[in-house]
Amino acid sequence: MNRVDNNGHMQILLFSLDEPRYALELTAVERVVRSVEITPLPGAPEIVLGVINFQGRIIPVVNIRKRFNLPWREPDLDDRLIIARTSMRLVAVAVDSVIGVQLIEDVEIAGAGQALPSASCIQGAAKVDGDIILIYDLDRFLSLDEEQELSASLSGGTA
Repeated sequence: MNRVDNNGHMQILLFSLDEPRYALELTAVERVVRSVEITPLPGAPEIVLGVINFQGRIIPVVNIRKRFNLPWREPDLDDRLIIARTSMRLVAVAVDSVIGVQLIEDVEIAGAGQALPSASCIQGAAKVDGDIILIYDLDRFLSLDEEQELSASLSGGTA
């Protein structure tokens, strides 16, 4: 669901993985932090790199590269983690870099079905500075099974 203001605009946070630019709705983003050491989480779904301790909270780190079959690359100290809220939990999204906040007009947003019919976790696409930017819906990023596996792993149980 698009969260637009009274003028029909949406704020997005642009980030990159390799060269392409992607986005999350700014309303879902809590903070952007430098990459830190990620602790492996036994029993977590493959899409979860591990967990971090963020201000005393244990937060799973999700790997967008894995979800979209992008080539693996070793994490770098210059990488960023986008701390964002889903309807279920706080997550950290591992990205190469954060470009900044962009205001887009609602009319620029194409539904995910129009942009990429097979991309279930893409909320839509927008044209920004001549480039098509994919806007992710974090609530659809983890499948129900992955969400259950993650919950079991975080609680110390097994999936």
